[in-house]
Amino acid sequence: MGEQIKILIVEDEMLIAANISLQLQNLGYEIGGVFPRGEEALAHLKEHSADIVLLDIQLKGDLDGIETAAKIKELYKLPIIFLTANTDDAHFNRAKETHPHAFISKPFKKLDLQHAIELTAENSLRDIYADPSLPKPASSTIVLEDRIFVRHHEKMVKIIIKDIQYIEAERNYSRIYCCDKSFLLVVTLKDLDKKLPQEHFIRIHRSYVINLSQVDEVANTHVVIAKKAVPLSKSYRKNFMERLQTI
Repeated sequence: MGEQIKILIVEDEMLIAANISLQLQNLGYEIGGVFPRGEEALAHLKEHSADIVLLDIQLKGDLDGIETAAKIKELYKLPIIFLTANTDDAHFNRAKETHPHAFISKPFKKLDLQHAIELTAENSLRDIYADPSLPKPASSTIVLEDRIFVRHHEKMVKIIIKDIQYIEAERNYSRIYCCDKSFLLVVTLKDLDKKLPQEHFIRIHRSYVINLSQVDEVANTHVVIAKKAVPLSKSYRKNFMERLQTI
């Protein structure tokens, strides 16, 4: 099942925060919470997850936006997008030290917000969740340890790896099948197979990669996953049976 990217909003001007929340929901993102103070956002993150934090630089309270960003980076390694309004050089230089993934100047257009979120999702999520020594992805498919981020209907959505049933090649594309939805990716099955965690997935046919944990039945020429017969090639059968016996 594809899940929406969850965004936390930290903005002390509540009309602006409400407007941002509405725009993001209209773009298909999930709002993880809206908070006027950095302290409240940090307390929330102790108990709840988020994928991206949208943060006003000039927050009121014990922590300003830059101090809040530094703590979020230190504790949760989450990507930060700063909201700025007439920020002077001193604030801007302090903000840069927290290595934000984007700046958005107020007032901003919906398209500015959308582009900042998209670029952050595509270019930074691998660095946040996986080994930072890994290269940034060149495509719009980002494979992490327990999830995949894919572009779907002009936005990035996350798919939890254990929910993937099988993947089918469609020429130079790949289609991921989950229990109630499928996603067409602009990547070949061969290239996608190289990125997938090998403990979960195995190729059983030139056109199919399956999630081993989703197999319901095994026959001579196919496997059954959620009532779907997925062909099992003779050349892949031996390796498949060996893997099946070890999980």
